[in-house]
Amino acid sequence: MTTLEFRGVSKRYRLRGVKEGLLAVDDVSFRLEPGKTVALVGQSGSGKSTIAKMLMQLERPTSGEILLDGQPIKRHGDGLRRYRGAVQMVFQDPFASLNPYHDIAHHLARPLRLHGRAKNKAEVREQVDELLSRVRLTPPEDYARKRPHELSGGQRQRVAIARALAPQPRILVADEPVSMLDVSIRLGVLNLLALLQREDDLGVLYITHDLATARHFSDEILVMYRGRIVERGPADDVILRPQHEYTKLLAAAAPNPEERLKQLARP
Repeated sequence: MTTLEFRGVSKRYRLRGVKEGLLAVDDVSFRLEPGKTVALVGQSGSGKSTIAKMLMQLERPTSGEILLDGQPIKRHGDGLRRYRGAVQMVFQDPFASLNPYHDIAHHLARPLRLHGRAKNKAEVREQVDELLSRVRLTPPEDYARKRPHELSGGQRQRVAIARALAPQPRILVADEPVSMLDVSIRLGVLNLLALLQREDDLGVLYITHDLATARHFSDEILVMYRGRIVERGPADDVILRPQHEYTKLLAAAAPNPEERLKQLARP
């Protein structure tokens, strides 16, 4: 069972003229396990994306440990490649995360080859088609030769999800995966992520500022404020019975469709 653990992790950035620098993440600990979705919730600047970058080894912690199956991550060579095969990320902006000069087949074939998931061209083509079908881009041949600018925002994000699935990861980090999409298509992408999580028994870190989707698409919620986790617990408990003042403010600001319908129904 693949487990990814953040243990007492802090990240401090150096700033010119500021002796102590900027403490972006302060003593954060949590676990990601197969079959479970953990939502990391907080406003912009709370440290959520810094945590995602450290999970993906794009930033190094100032202190603390990141453990995969109880072992420290090797930061170079085959050890780092194996880690990135096990832990993949879906970025916030699907257009910026795809190379406009290459077609969709190239974006999916590259991780298949890098992580040894396909041995020859025939296997690459077969798995590219399978990945596109899994994210509901069918028939796959209609999408494989297109370039990112020829797809809608929702389709591009589905390609990004397919690319993340190519190495057959056990952990998926989704950093605001629907915030750049039209409201009308966000639910479809979130339902797709939930389906893939169940099918592949993935551990998912869902990073968002949206409490409503965090409640419906996660098992546990971590509320982040000024670099620290200020509240954590089962999704319903955190949303319906918040304890920290910051969580209460977030819950109060979140739209409540049921209450709105009740108001509209009043004479």
